[in-house]
Amino acid sequence: MITKSEIIADAKRTGLSPQVIEKDYVLGWALAGIFNHPALKNQWVFKGGTCLKKGYFETYRFSEDLDFTIMDPKHIDATFLTNVFKEISAWVYQQSGIQFPEHKIEFEVYPNKAGKTSCQGKLCYLGPLAPTSPKQWPKIKLDLTADEVLADKPNIISINHPYSDLPKEGIHILSYSYPEVFAEKTRALSERTRPRDLYDVINLFRLPHPTKEHSLVSKLLAQKCAFKNAKIPVFHDLEKHYQACKAGWQDQLSHQILVLAPFDSYWNELPQFFDWLESGKKETLAHISKINTPIAFDEATEKMLAQYSTMDTIRFAAASRLCLQIRYQKEDGTIQNYLAEPYSLRVTQEKVLLFYALKRYERQIRAFRMDRILTATVSTEPFRPVYEVEIFPKGTVSIKPLAQNHYRRF
Repeated sequence: MITKSEIIADAKRTGLSPQVIEKDYVLGWALAGIFNHPALKNQWVFKGGTCLKKGYFETYRFSEDLDFTIMDPKHIDATFLTNVFKEISAWVYQQSGIQFPEHKIEFEVYPNKAGKTSCQGKLCYLGPLAPTSPKQWPKIKLDLTADEVLADKPNIISINHPYSDLPKEGIHILSYSYPEVFAEKTRALSERTRPRDLYDVINLFRLPHPTKEHSLVSKLLAQKCAFKNAKIPVFHDLEKHYQACKAGWQDQLSHQILVLAPFDSYWNELPQFFDWLESGKKETLAHISKINTPIAFDEATEKMLAQYSTMDTIRFAAASRLCLQIRYQKEDGTIQNYLAEPYSLRVTQEKVLLFYALKRYERQIRAFRMDRILTATVSTEPFRPVYEVEIFPKGTVSIKPLAQNHYRRF
């Protein structure tokens, strides 16, 4: 098990609470235990917000629950699940030192709205932070359902576990494909219009998408809506949920994210999202610069970017459409502060890495040398892009099965 000091250091780096970091750490080992168990490995398909964070995008909102579609309905049984997770608990403790006390493993099977059975589970844990009282033990929630259609072939994906005890072979899980996660999130948005579904859908929409990917997402969405006997969502259907969604924005998301953008900066993009879903059309913007070369986010580049402590902050601000407060050392040694909109990373012929941004009030383009940015802090001020945002969350999307070893990175 990693040390408490590693959790604290990661909390300081991300600006989140140690408890959120600890839960993210424990989630990784819980997923490892599930994939290691022979009865579950090929039958449980990972999905939801935690799937996006742990499987597809490292720089994303932290999530708290584990959601699975169960391909074998016989697994929705409290006795079976309790026994299986006692075995998983023993394996996880042996591998990591994390404890899931057996007497605190709980599963409740209940009838869902479709008249089928679903299940919610609770795993209390003892991790690096070690609560002082059993009454204060944190927990992981599991949401299990066999009443779901798999519209696309699931993939085995690598789990993001940025901690010092990552096994040499990594951690893996059977997961929804990226387009199916996108389609599932869109269907969920139409059903309940929860803040986290709005956050997820718009962040997925903001990513660059291959030609015709909208048609694949639309096709999978149609299959999922048909299975649930639900209407394919349109923006007009969501407008009645505006006030309720806005009211829960801060409470439901602020603890999972470094800085939460204003609600309306997400809600106001829904019409463009639905236009893209139907037609594939997105607003075309000019690139911020015609000189220097935009970087390719491949493995070699990622290693190079890792040396800059401000990189994750810049990525987060760009994905969240939030301005950055930049403290910058100029060529003459003087230090100046800027409020700027983040757009692009580019490399000069001399191999100097530049960060292109738009000064917020002066409306002037500025190229910052990455090695001279002393600090970068995410502000609460949103921006609507006037240039193409060419900086994306760290992670992999549109992943092929691991056996093919074929990834497309952004």
